[in-house]
Amino acid sequence: MGKALGFIEITGVVAAMDALDIMCKAANVSLATWERKLGGRLVTLVVEGEVDAVRAAVEAASENAIKKPAATGILPNPHPEIHKMVELSASRFKGKPEPSSDSKMLGQDPPDFVPKDK
Repeated sequence: MGKALGFIEITGVVAAMDALDIMCKAANVSLATWERKLGGRLVTLVVEGEVDAVRAAVEAASENAIKKPAATGILPNPHPEIHKMVELSASRFKGKPEPSSDSKMLGQDPPDFVPKDK
């Protein structure tokens, strides 16, 4: 893991891909993981890198993405428990076995989510 983690939560997969492209081009960061909720209507991107690079990447995406992020965050020196959460998400993202069998897969909606019939 890098020294810092940056988070952007944004509505829509297309907007998330736009934000990720902006972040990776703006600074030396890499995608650590991503999570989709509510069928992709809410996407959280997690990037990692040096503190200044993560800050620049998150700021660039916040200012230039096709949609305004719902939330952003930068953790300059994340607690080891945060790294565990990111690693769990990344294991699902990268198709590796999960540490526990009761965890949801990446992009899976919560059990109480019932989409409206079209």
